[in-house]
Amino acid sequence: MVDCGEGTQIQVRRSRVHFNKILAIFITHLHGDHCFGLIGLISTLGMLGRTAPLHIYAPNDLGCILDRQIKFFCDSLDYEVIFHGVDTSASSVVYEDKGLLVRTIPLNHRIACCGYVFCEKPTLPHIRRDMIDFYGIPECYRNNIKNGSDWITPDGEIIPNHRLTEPADLPRSYAYCSDTKYIPDLHKQLTGVDLLYHEATYCNDCEDRASLYYHSTARQAATVARDAGVKKLILGHFSARYNDEETLLEEARTVFPNSFLANEMAVFDV
Repeated sequence: MVDCGEGTQIQVRRSRVHFNKILAIFITHLHGDHCFGLIGLISTLGMLGRTAPLHIYAPNDLGCILDRQIKFFCDSLDYEVIFHGVDTSASSVVYEDKGLLVRTIPLNHRIACCGYVFCEKPTLPHIRRDMIDFYGIPECYRNNIKNGSDWITPDGEIIPNHRLTEPADLPRSYAYCSDTKYIPDLHKQLTGVDLLYHEATYCNDCEDRASLYYHSTARQAATVARDAGVKKLILGHFSARYNDEETLLEEARTVFPNSFLANEMAVFDV
C-alpha cells in the first residue's frame, strides 16, 4: 500500500481486498492526507486477528510518533509493527524480496518527501511445453532448462536451450511521485517506467501558485512522463478549484497523449 490517508479502510473494503494481504505500507510524507489513516488501520488489523508482521516505510520523523500512538491506542497487538525510517534526501533501495524491488525517489515538497518505484525482478524463461513433451524431458530437469541448460537426447543430439524455451515476460515497473514541485531532471530516475503516477494539482495558468506551494501542473507532470519515456501517466492530487478535471487531462495530453485521470476505484494495468 502506498500512503494511508483518512478513508483508507473504506476504500480497501470497497476494493474487496482482504486486509491481511497488506504486507507493507509506504508513506511518502507526513501530511495528513497521506498518513492520518495509518493508526486506525493498524488498530483494525489487530482486531481482525492479524499475526503476520506489518512493515511501515516512511520518513524518519514518523517513527517516534507512530511508536507513541501504538503504545497509547494499540498496546495489546498480537502482531509486530516494524518501522523502517526512510532518508528522503537520497535514492535508495528500501525493500526487496524474491520478485520485487522498491527504491525511493527524492521529491521537492514543503516537508521531507519521497516517491517510490516498484520494480519487478526479471523472471526465468517460459518452458515450451510442446518441445518438452516431444523430447520427453523429465520434470526434475525442467528447472535446469529454465536456467539456460541445453538438453542432450539419449542418442547424443544436443537440443539448444532457445528451442526449448520462450523469452520471459518483461519486468514491469510502477512509479509513484507524490506531492512535489516540478523537478526538471526527475525523469532521469524514471526512465522506461511502465506506469507513472505524478501529482497534477494545477493547470499551467497557475504555475506560479504551484511553485509557491511546492506542487506541479498537469503540463509539468506530462513533461516528466514524456522525458522519462514512460508508457502511461496517471494524474492525481487535483486542486478543489477544478470542478471539471478534464481540463487538467486535456493539458497533459498536449504533451503526453497517453495520460489518464486518477479516480476512486479506477483500475490501471501496469
